[in-house]
Amino acid sequence: MQTTRPPHIPANELRPGRHWYVTAALTAAVLIVLGAVIGVYRLTHVTDAVDTGHPFRDGDTVTVRLGPESDKAIWISERGPSPDQECDITGPGDPRLTSPGIDVYLTRDEAWNPLRTIEVSRTGDYEVTCSSKGPSRYAIGDPEGHVGFLAGLVPAVLLPVLGVGIGAAVALVTFVRRRGHRRRLLAGHPAR
Repeated sequence: MQTTRPPHIPANELRPGRHWYVTAALTAAVLIVLGAVIGVYRLTHVTDAVDTGHPFRDGDTVTVRLGPESDKAIWISERGPSPDQECDITGPGDPRLTSPGIDVYLTRDEAWNPLRTIEVSRTGDYEVTCSSKGPSRYAIGDPEGHVGFLAGLVPAVLLPVLGVGIGAAVALVTFVRRRGHRRRLLAGHPAR
């Protein structure tokens, strides 16, 4: 009894083309790298979010150079914001201090909380003075601390997961469709 072998079908005749495997791998790689870049950026950004090396105390006036694109906040050490604390800002235009979101910035031995966010309309030097009923320390920093950092990590985690999912889905669909096309081509060829 002689066995018949199915005819050989060259891989480049099957559809969809093999380039879809490369597309799947590139999509996954790009989204993984993008997620890693966002994660590294967020991590380096949070390490120096609050200038704890240059704090000021109740009644001290600090001068800060700011512009409309500057996102800055006043942070208070070891105490949460309360009505007992007041800050004032003077400078060009109409600078304002607004209520911040909830956040925290932790150092090795201190916890900092946002007290006020700073909004300015013109570039210039601004003077900030804060006071409270008890002794407090303040620092200027970015409006986001560790809570903002964690929220910013969501895309850093989701993009690689999405990349792997899309890449796997494209590769699986390509494999299934190529296998189906091969079967259809074999059904059309007479056995040898």
